[in-house]
Amino acid sequence: MIGDIGREIAARAGAVTGRFGAPTVRLGVTGLSRAGKTVFITSLVANLLERGRMGGLRAASDGSIRAVYLEPQPDDTLPRFDFETHLDAMTGASPRWPESTRAISQLRLSFRVQPTGLLAGLSGMRTLHLDIVDYPGEWILDLALLEKSYAEWSAEALERARARPFAAEAVAAVEAADPAQPFDDVTAGRLATAWTGYLARAREEGYSDCTPGRFLLPGELEGSPVLTFAPLPAEGGRKSLAAEFARRFEAYKREVVQPFFRAHFSRIDRQVVLVDALGAIHAGPRALEDLRTTMADILGAFRPGRNAFLSEIFRGRRVERILFAATKADHLHHTQHGRLTRIMEAMVDEARRRADFAGARTAAMSLASLRATTEDRIEHEGEGLDVVRGLTAEGRRAAFYPGELPEDPQRLLSQGRQGAEGWLDADFGVMRFVPQGGSRAGEGPPHVRLDRAAEFLIGDRL
Repeated sequence: MIGDIGREIAARAGAVTGRFGAPTVRLGVTGLSRAGKTVFITSLVANLLERGRMGGLRAASDGSIRAVYLEPQPDDTLPRFDFETHLDAMTGASPRWPESTRAISQLRLSFRVQPTGLLAGLSGMRTLHLDIVDYPGEWILDLALLEKSYAEWSAEALERARARPFAAEAVAAVEAADPAQPFDDVTAGRLATAWTGYLARAREEGYSDCTPGRFLLPGELEGSPVLTFAPLPAEGGRKSLAAEFARRFEAYKREVVQPFFRAHFSRIDRQVVLVDALGAIHAGPRALEDLRTTMADILGAFRPGRNAFLSEIFRGRRVERILFAATKADHLHHTQHGRLTRIMEAMVDEARRRADFAGARTAAMSLASLRATTEDRIEHEGEGLDVVRGLTAEGRRAAFYPGELPEDPQRLLSQGRQGAEGWLDADFGVMRFVPQGGSRAGEGPPHVRLDRAAEFLIGDRL
Protein backbone atom coordinates (compact mmCIF):
# COMPACT_ATOMS: atom_id res chain seq x y z
CA MET A 1 0.00 0.00 0.00
CA ILE A 2 2.71 2.46 1.03
CA GLY A 3 4.79 1.48 -2.00
CA ASP A 4 1.83 2.07 -4.34
CA ILE A 5 1.21 5.50 -2.82
CA GLY A 6 4.91 6.33 -3.18
CA ARG A 7 4.99 5.35 -6.83
CA GLU A 8 1.91 7.45 -7.52
CA ILE A 9 3.45 10.48 -5.84
CA ALA A 10 6.68 10.03 -7.79
CA ALA A 11 4.81 9.70 -11.07
CA ARG A 12 2.85 12.88 -10.42
CA ALA A 13 5.56 15.03 -8.92
CA GLY A 14 8.36 13.79 -11.18
CA ALA A 15 11.07 14.67 -8.69
CA VAL A 16 10.27 12.84 -5.48
CA THR A 17 13.25 11.21 -3.83
CA GLY A 18 13.82 8.86 -0.95
CA ARG A 19 11.93 5.78 0.08
CA PHE A 20 8.87 6.31 -2.13
CA GLY A 21 10.53 6.26 -5.55
CA ALA A 22 13.62 6.85 -7.62
CA PRO A 23 14.73 10.48 -7.99
CA THR A 24 14.06 12.17 -11.30
CA VAL A 25 16.03 14.88 -13.07
CA ARG A 26 14.24 16.86 -15.80
CA LEU A 27 16.60 18.13 -18.49
CA GLY A 28 15.23 20.79 -20.81
CA VAL A 29 16.79 21.01 -24.28
CA THR A 30 16.22 24.00 -26.50
CA GLY A 31 18.15 25.94 -29.08
CA LEU A 32 18.15 28.95 -31.32
CA SER A 33 17.87 28.75 -35.10
CA ARG A 34 19.16 25.43 -36.47
CA ALA A 35 21.26 24.66 -33.43
CA GLY A 36 20.59 20.90 -33.65
CA LYS A 37 18.31 20.02 -30.74
CA THR A 38 17.05 16.77 -32.24
CA VAL A 39 20.58 15.64 -33.09
CA PHE A 40 21.80 16.55 -29.58
CA ILE A 41 19.10 14.52 -27.82
CA THR A 42 19.39 11.55 -30.17
CA SER A 43 23.17 11.34 -29.87
CA LEU A 44 23.11 11.95 -26.12
CA VAL A 45 20.64 9.12 -25.54
CA ALA A 46 22.50 6.75 -27.91
CA ASN A 47 25.80 7.50 -26.18
CA LEU A 48 24.32 7.01 -22.72
CA LEU A 49 22.91 3.64 -23.77
CA GLU A 50 26.29 2.60 -25.31
CA ARG A 51 28.93 4.45 -23.30
CA GLY A 52 32.13 3.56 -25.14
CA ARG A 53 32.64 7.18 -26.22
CA MET A 54 31.65 8.77 -22.90
CA GLY A 55 34.99 8.90 -21.13
CA GLY A 56 34.36 12.47 -19.95
CA LEU A 57 31.32 11.33 -17.97
CA ARG A 58 32.94 10.21 -14.74
CA ALA A 59 30.20 7.77 -13.73
CA ALA A 60 30.65 6.01 -17.08
CA SER A 61 34.44 5.86 -16.97
CA ASP A 62 34.68 4.60 -13.37
CA GLY A 63 31.98 1.97 -13.80
CA SER A 64 29.39 3.51 -11.48
CA ILE A 65 26.76 3.27 -14.22
CA ARG A 66 25.85 -0.41 -14.42
CA ALA A 67 22.93 -0.14 -16.86
CA VAL A 68 20.93 2.43 -18.80
CA TYR A 69 17.62 1.69 -20.45
CA LEU A 70 14.67 3.49 -22.04
CA GLU A 71 11.49 3.66 -19.97
CA PRO A 72 7.93 4.29 -21.19
CA GLN A 73 7.14 7.97 -21.55
CA PRO A 74 5.95 9.00 -18.05
CA ASP A 75 3.75 11.96 -19.02
CA ASP A 76 0.47 10.89 -20.61
CA THR A 77 -0.12 14.34 -22.10
CA LEU A 78 3.18 14.69 -24.01
CA PRO A 79 4.33 12.97 -27.21
CA ARG A 80 7.33 10.65 -26.89
CA PHE A 81 10.56 11.88 -28.50
CA ASP A 82 11.00 9.62 -31.53
CA PHE A 83 14.51 8.49 -30.66
CA GLU A 84 14.62 5.36 -32.79
CA THR A 85 13.50 7.08 -36.00
CA HIS A 86 15.97 9.93 -35.52
CA LEU A 87 18.83 7.51 -34.78
CA ASP A 88 18.04 5.53 -37.92
CA ALA A 89 18.15 8.73 -39.95
CA MET A 90 21.57 9.69 -38.55
CA THR A 91 23.29 6.30 -38.64
CA GLY A 92 21.41 4.24 -41.25
CA ALA A 93 22.45 3.10 -44.71
CA SER A 94 21.71 6.54 -46.19
CA PRO A 95 22.56 8.93 -43.33
CA ARG A 96 20.70 12.22 -43.15
CA TRP A 97 19.86 14.84 -40.59
CA PRO A 98 16.57 14.18 -38.76
CA GLU A 99 13.55 16.46 -38.94
CA SER A 100 13.75 19.51 -36.71
CA THR A 101 11.73 20.04 -33.55
CA ARG A 102 8.22 21.36 -34.18
CA ALA A 103 6.50 20.62 -30.87
CA ILE A 104 7.28 19.60 -27.31
CA SER A 105 8.20 15.96 -26.65
CA GLN A 106 9.81 13.91 -23.90
CA LEU A 107 11.87 10.77 -23.33
CA ARG A 108 12.82 8.95 -20.13
CA LEU A 109 16.13 7.20 -19.52
CA SER A 110 16.70 5.20 -16.34
CA PHE A 111 20.14 4.61 -14.82
CA ARG A 112 21.13 1.82 -12.48
CA VAL A 113 24.06 3.19 -10.51
CA GLN A 114 26.41 1.54 -8.01
CA PRO A 115 28.76 3.99 -6.25
CA THR A 116 32.45 3.02 -6.40
CA GLY A 117 35.39 3.69 -4.10
CA LEU A 118 34.79 4.45 -0.41
CA LEU A 119 31.03 4.69 -0.90
CA ALA A 120 30.69 1.28 -2.52
CA GLY A 121 30.16 -0.58 0.75
CA LEU A 122 27.82 2.04 2.24
CA SER A 123 25.27 2.33 -0.55
CA GLY A 124 23.45 -0.23 -2.63
CA MET A 125 22.37 -0.10 -6.23
CA ARG A 126 20.08 2.83 -6.93
CA THR A 127 17.98 4.13 -9.83
CA LEU A 128 17.91 7.60 -11.32
CA HIS A 129 15.39 8.69 -13.96
CA LEU A 130 16.38 11.30 -16.55
CA ASP A 131 13.43 12.94 -18.30
CA ILE A 132 14.65 14.80 -21.40
CA VAL A 133 12.20 17.49 -22.54
CA ASP A 134 12.59 18.79 -26.08
CA TYR A 135 10.88 22.01 -27.15
CA PRO A 136 11.33 24.41 -30.07
CA GLY A 137 13.77 27.25 -29.62
CA GLU A 138 11.20 29.59 -31.13
CA TRP A 139 9.11 29.10 -28.00
CA ILE A 140 11.80 30.11 -25.51
CA LEU A 141 12.23 33.41 -27.35
CA ASP A 142 8.78 34.34 -26.10
CA LEU A 143 10.02 34.27 -22.51
CA ALA A 144 11.40 37.79 -23.04
CA LEU A 145 7.96 39.03 -24.16
CA LEU A 146 6.49 38.49 -20.70
CA GLU A 147 8.20 41.64 -19.45
CA LYS A 148 7.16 43.83 -22.37
CA SER A 149 4.07 45.77 -23.32
CA TYR A 150 2.75 45.75 -26.86
CA ALA A 151 4.13 49.26 -27.44
CA GLU A 152 7.59 48.27 -26.17
CA TRP A 153 7.69 45.13 -28.30
CA SER A 154 6.48 47.02 -31.38
CA ALA A 155 9.14 49.71 -31.05
CA GLU A 156 11.97 47.19 -30.56
CA ALA A 157 10.78 44.80 -33.29
CA LEU A 158 10.38 47.56 -35.88
CA GLU A 159 13.75 49.10 -35.03
CA ARG A 160 15.46 45.78 -35.69
CA ALA A 161 13.46 45.12 -38.85
CA ARG A 162 14.24 48.52 -40.37
CA ALA A 163 17.96 47.64 -40.29
CA ARG A 164 17.42 44.47 -42.34
CA PRO A 165 16.98 44.93 -46.09
CA PHE A 166 14.96 41.72 -46.49
CA ALA A 167 12.35 43.13 -44.05
CA ALA A 168 11.54 46.12 -46.28
CA GLU A 169 8.24 44.73 -47.58
CA ALA A 170 6.91 43.81 -44.14
CA VAL A 171 8.02 47.12 -42.63
CA ALA A 172 6.38 49.05 -45.47
CA ALA A 173 3.11 47.17 -44.97
CA VAL A 174 3.08 47.83 -41.22
CA GLU A 175 4.05 51.49 -41.50
CA ALA A 176 1.44 52.11 -44.20
CA ALA A 177 -1.33 50.95 -41.88
CA ASP A 178 -3.15 53.54 -39.79
CA PRO A 179 -3.01 52.45 -36.13
CA ALA A 180 -6.08 54.58 -35.38
CA GLN A 181 -8.28 53.05 -38.08
CA PRO A 182 -11.17 50.85 -36.97
CA PHE A 183 -10.13 47.24 -36.62
CA ASP A 184 -11.02 44.83 -39.41
CA ASP A 185 -10.02 41.19 -39.90
CA VAL A 186 -8.78 41.61 -43.47
CA THR A 187 -6.21 44.24 -42.53
CA ALA A 188 -5.17 42.24 -39.45
CA GLY A 189 -4.66 39.08 -41.50
CA ARG A 190 -2.66 40.89 -44.17
CA LEU A 191 -0.30 42.50 -41.64
CA ALA A 192 0.13 39.28 -39.66
CA THR A 193 0.98 37.38 -42.85
CA ALA A 194 3.55 40.02 -43.83
CA TRP A 195 5.17 39.90 -40.39
CA THR A 196 5.24 36.10 -40.34
CA GLY A 197 6.93 36.08 -43.75
CA TYR A 198 9.57 38.47 -42.46
CA LEU A 199 10.21 36.29 -39.38
CA ALA A 200 10.66 33.21 -41.56
CA ARG A 201 13.14 35.09 -43.77
CA ALA A 202 15.01 36.40 -40.70
CA ARG A 203 15.41 32.85 -39.44
CA GLU A 204 16.70 31.77 -42.86
CA GLU A 205 19.24 34.61 -42.82
CA GLY A 206 20.66 33.48 -39.48
CA TYR A 207 18.98 35.96 -37.12
CA SER A 208 17.82 34.78 -33.71
CA ASP A 209 15.20 37.20 -32.42
CA CYS A 210 12.10 36.06 -34.31
CA THR A 211 9.19 36.93 -32.03
CA PRO A 212 6.46 35.99 -31.50
CA GLY A 213 7.88 32.49 -31.77
CA ARG A 214 4.56 30.71 -32.35
CA PHE A 215 4.08 32.66 -35.58
CA LEU A 216 6.71 30.32 -37.06
CA LEU A 217 5.30 27.15 -35.46
CA PRO A 218 1.56 27.85 -35.06
CA GLY A 219 0.28 24.29 -34.88
CA GLU A 220 -3.42 24.16 -34.04
CA LEU A 221 -3.43 27.93 -33.40
CA GLU A 222 -2.83 28.81 -37.04
CA GLY A 223 -5.25 31.50 -38.18
CA SER A 224 -6.55 32.20 -34.67
CA PRO A 225 -6.85 35.80 -33.40
CA VAL A 226 -4.10 35.16 -30.86
CA LEU A 227 -1.65 34.74 -33.77
CA THR A 228 -3.11 37.47 -35.96
CA PHE A 229 -1.41 40.73 -35.06
CA ALA A 230 1.75 42.65 -35.94
CA PRO A 231 3.79 45.52 -34.50
CA LEU A 232 2.55 49.04 -35.19
CA PRO A 233 4.53 52.29 -34.92
CA ALA A 234 1.91 54.19 -32.89
CA GLU A 235 -1.06 53.73 -30.59
CA GLY A 236 -4.75 54.24 -31.37
CA GLY A 237 -8.03 54.85 -29.57
CA ARG A 238 -10.71 52.41 -28.46
CA LYS A 239 -11.70 49.79 -31.04
CA SER A 240 -8.79 50.83 -33.24
CA LEU A 241 -6.42 48.50 -35.06
CA ALA A 242 -3.66 49.29 -32.55
CA ALA A 243 -5.93 48.71 -29.56
CA GLU A 244 -7.02 45.31 -30.84
CA PHE A 245 -3.44 44.30 -31.64
CA ALA A 246 -2.40 45.31 -28.12
CA ARG A 247 -5.23 43.19 -26.71
CA ARG A 248 -4.18 40.20 -28.84
CA PHE A 249 -0.55 40.63 -27.79
CA GLU A 250 -1.58 40.40 -24.13
CA ALA A 251 -3.78 37.40 -24.95
CA TYR A 252 -0.82 35.75 -26.67
CA LYS A 253 1.25 36.10 -23.51
CA ARG A 254 -1.61 34.97 -21.27
CA GLU A 255 -3.05 32.11 -23.36
CA VAL A 256 0.01 30.79 -25.22
CA VAL A 257 3.26 31.75 -23.48
CA GLN A 258 2.35 31.52 -19.81
CA PRO A 259 0.63 28.10 -19.97
CA PHE A 260 3.67 26.55 -21.65
CA PHE A 261 6.11 27.86 -19.09
CA ARG A 262 3.83 27.09 -16.17
CA ALA A 263 3.21 23.51 -17.32
CA HIS A 264 6.68 22.61 -18.55
CA PHE A 265 9.46 25.11 -18.05
CA SER A 266 8.82 25.56 -14.34
CA ARG A 267 9.51 21.83 -13.82
CA ILE A 268 12.95 21.85 -15.43
CA ASP A 269 15.91 21.02 -13.16
CA ARG A 270 18.71 21.33 -15.70
CA GLN A 271 18.73 23.23 -18.99
CA VAL A 272 20.91 23.18 -22.09
CA VAL A 273 20.65 26.02 -24.62
CA LEU A 274 22.17 25.09 -27.99
CA VAL A 275 23.43 27.89 -30.21
CA ASP A 276 24.59 27.86 -33.83
CA ALA A 277 27.27 30.47 -33.19
CA LEU A 278 29.16 29.53 -36.37
CA GLY A 279 26.03 30.16 -38.42
CA ALA A 280 25.60 33.59 -36.83
CA ILE A 281 29.27 34.43 -37.44
CA HIS A 282 28.91 33.44 -41.08
CA ALA A 283 25.77 35.58 -41.41
CA GLY A 284 27.71 38.65 -40.27
CA PRO A 285 28.22 41.09 -37.38
CA ARG A 286 24.56 42.07 -37.11
CA ALA A 287 23.40 38.47 -36.87
CA LEU A 288 26.00 37.79 -34.16
CA GLU A 289 24.90 40.85 -32.22
CA ASP A 290 21.28 39.77 -32.62
CA LEU A 291 22.20 36.40 -31.13
CA ARG A 292 23.98 38.04 -28.20
CA THR A 293 21.10 40.37 -27.36
CA THR A 294 18.55 37.59 -27.81
CA MET A 295 20.28 35.47 -25.18
CA ALA A 296 20.54 38.47 -22.87
CA ASP A 297 16.81 39.16 -23.26
CA ILE A 298 15.88 35.55 -22.55
CA LEU A 299 18.07 35.27 -19.50
CA GLY A 300 17.22 38.73 -18.24
CA ALA A 301 13.65 37.54 -17.74
CA PHE A 302 14.90 35.27 -14.93
CA ARG A 303 15.71 38.24 -12.71
CA PRO A 304 13.61 37.92 -9.54
CA GLY A 305 11.06 40.64 -8.92
CA ARG A 306 10.91 41.82 -12.52
CA ASN A 307 7.92 39.74 -13.56
CA ALA A 308 5.15 38.55 -11.28
CA PHE A 309 4.33 35.54 -13.44
CA LEU A 310 7.92 34.30 -13.53
CA SER A 311 8.29 34.90 -9.80
CA GLU A 312 5.22 32.74 -9.30
CA ILE A 313 6.30 29.76 -11.41
CA PHE A 314 9.88 29.71 -10.13
CA ARG A 315 9.05 30.19 -6.44
CA GLY A 316 10.46 27.33 -4.42
CA ARG A 317 12.55 25.75 -7.17
CA ARG A 318 15.16 26.76 -9.67
CA VAL A 319 17.00 25.60 -12.73
CA GLU A 320 20.10 24.26 -10.99
CA ARG A 321 22.47 24.10 -13.97
CA ILE A 322 22.40 25.81 -17.36
CA LEU A 323 24.76 24.89 -20.18
CA PHE A 324 25.24 27.16 -23.21
CA ALA A 325 26.70 25.10 -26.02
CA ALA A 326 27.99 26.29 -29.39
CA THR A 327 27.18 23.39 -31.70
CA LYS A 328 28.77 22.12 -34.94
CA ALA A 329 32.30 22.36 -33.53
CA ASP A 330 33.26 19.57 -35.95
CA HIS A 331 33.04 22.17 -38.74
CA LEU A 332 36.25 23.60 -37.27
CA HIS A 333 39.66 22.01 -36.85
CA HIS A 334 40.21 21.19 -33.17
CA THR A 335 42.85 23.93 -32.96
CA GLN A 336 40.00 26.47 -33.19
CA HIS A 337 37.60 24.86 -30.72
CA GLY A 338 38.98 26.90 -27.83
CA ARG A 339 38.34 30.10 -29.75
CA LEU A 340 34.74 29.11 -30.45
CA THR A 341 34.27 28.35 -26.74
CA ARG A 342 35.67 31.77 -25.78
CA ILE A 343 33.28 33.47 -28.21
CA MET A 344 30.41 31.59 -26.59
CA GLU A 345 31.62 32.52 -23.10
CA ALA A 346 31.91 36.18 -24.08
CA MET A 347 28.36 36.26 -25.45
CA VAL A 348 26.95 34.54 -22.38
CA ASP A 349 28.99 36.62 -19.95
CA GLU A 350 26.98 39.78 -20.48
CA ALA A 351 23.73 37.85 -20.30
CA ARG A 352 24.81 36.30 -17.00
CA ARG A 353 25.63 39.72 -15.55
CA ARG A 354 22.14 40.91 -16.42
CA ALA A 355 20.43 37.82 -15.04
CA ASP A 356 20.36 36.49 -11.50
CA PHE A 357 20.06 32.72 -11.57
CA ALA A 358 19.55 32.50 -7.80
CA GLY A 359 22.53 30.21 -7.37
CA ALA A 360 22.33 28.22 -10.61
CA ARG A 361 25.62 26.96 -12.02
CA THR A 362 26.28 27.95 -15.62
CA ALA A 363 28.87 26.91 -18.17
CA ALA A 364 29.69 27.46 -21.84
CA MET A 365 31.42 25.11 -24.25
CA SER A 366 31.69 24.12 -27.90
CA LEU A 367 30.62 20.65 -29.01
CA ALA A 368 29.39 18.54 -31.89
CA SER A 369 26.53 16.22 -31.04
CA LEU A 370 27.37 14.10 -34.09
CA ARG A 371 30.80 14.38 -35.68
CA ALA A 372 30.32 14.57 -39.45
CA THR A 373 33.92 15.43 -40.41
CA THR A 374 37.52 14.29 -40.16
CA GLU A 375 40.54 16.56 -39.81
CA ASP A 376 43.32 17.09 -42.32
CA ARG A 377 46.12 19.45 -43.20
CA ILE A 378 46.63 20.62 -46.77
CA GLU A 379 49.05 22.87 -48.63
CA HIS A 380 47.59 26.16 -49.78
CA GLU A 381 49.68 28.84 -51.47
CA GLY A 382 52.81 27.32 -50.03
CA GLU A 383 51.52 27.16 -46.45
CA GLY A 384 49.92 24.44 -44.35
CA LEU A 385 46.21 24.86 -43.68
CA ASP A 386 44.17 22.98 -41.05
CA VAL A 387 40.89 21.83 -42.62
CA VAL A 388 38.02 19.43 -42.03
CA ARG A 389 36.69 16.97 -44.59
CA GLY A 390 33.15 15.75 -44.95
CA LEU A 391 30.46 14.54 -47.28
CA THR A 392 28.24 17.14 -48.94
CA ALA A 393 24.54 16.69 -49.63
CA GLU A 394 25.48 16.02 -53.26
CA GLY A 395 27.58 13.02 -52.20
CA ARG A 396 30.91 14.73 -52.83
CA ARG A 397 33.76 14.63 -50.32
CA ALA A 398 35.07 18.13 -49.70
CA ALA A 399 37.77 19.84 -47.66
CA PHE A 400 36.59 22.95 -45.84
CA TYR A 401 38.34 25.86 -44.16
CA PRO A 402 35.82 28.27 -42.61
CA GLY A 403 38.29 31.02 -41.76
CA GLU A 404 40.31 31.68 -38.63
CA LEU A 405 38.39 32.75 -35.56
CA PRO A 406 40.14 35.47 -33.54
CA GLU A 407 41.88 34.75 -30.25
CA ASP A 408 40.02 37.69 -28.69
CA PRO A 409 36.25 37.30 -29.12
CA GLN A 410 35.75 41.04 -28.66
CA ARG A 411 37.15 41.54 -32.15
CA LEU A 412 33.93 39.99 -33.40
CA LEU A 413 31.48 41.19 -30.76
CA SER A 414 32.58 44.84 -30.97
CA GLN A 415 31.87 44.92 -34.70
CA GLY A 416 28.42 43.54 -34.00
CA ARG A 417 27.71 46.22 -31.39
CA GLN A 418 28.81 48.90 -33.85
CA GLY A 419 26.38 47.60 -36.46
CA ALA A 420 29.00 46.77 -39.09
CA GLU A 421 27.53 45.31 -42.27
CA GLY A 422 30.41 42.89 -42.79
CA TRP A 423 33.54 41.67 -41.06
CA LEU A 424 36.37 44.18 -41.42
CA ASP A 425 39.36 41.85 -41.45
CA ALA A 426 38.05 38.34 -42.17
CA ASP A 427 35.52 36.27 -44.02
CA PHE A 428 33.88 33.23 -42.49
CA GLY A 429 32.37 30.45 -44.55
CA VAL A 430 29.94 27.69 -43.77
CA MET A 431 29.34 24.29 -45.33
CA ARG A 432 26.61 21.80 -44.60
CA PHE A 433 27.97 18.28 -44.26
CA VAL A 434 25.72 15.23 -43.96
CA PRO A 435 26.21 12.49 -41.35
CA GLN A 436 28.63 9.74 -42.30
CA GLY A 437 26.72 7.01 -40.43
CA GLY A 438 27.83 3.92 -38.60
CA SER A 439 29.16 3.23 -35.11
CA ARG A 440 31.06 0.37 -33.52
CA ALA A 441 29.54 -2.11 -31.09
CA GLY A 442 29.42 -0.72 -27.57
CA GLU A 443 29.78 2.85 -28.81
CA GLY A 444 27.28 5.52 -29.63
CA PRO A 445 27.63 7.93 -32.56
CA PRO A 446 30.91 9.89 -32.76
CA HIS A 447 30.78 13.30 -31.14
CA VAL A 448 32.89 16.16 -29.77
CA ARG A 449 32.65 16.84 -26.02
CA LEU A 450 29.14 15.46 -25.62
CA ASP A 451 30.49 13.46 -22.67
CA ARG A 452 31.70 16.64 -20.96
CA ALA A 453 28.31 18.24 -21.51
CA ALA A 454 26.66 15.24 -19.86
CA GLU A 455 29.10 15.43 -16.95
CA PHE A 456 28.18 19.07 -16.28
CA LEU A 457 24.45 18.53 -16.68
CA ILE A 458 23.88 15.29 -14.75
CA GLY A 459 27.26 14.01 -13.52
CA ASP A 460 26.67 15.11 -9.94
CA ARG A 461 23.45 13.09 -9.78
CA LEU A 462 25.15 9.90 -10.97
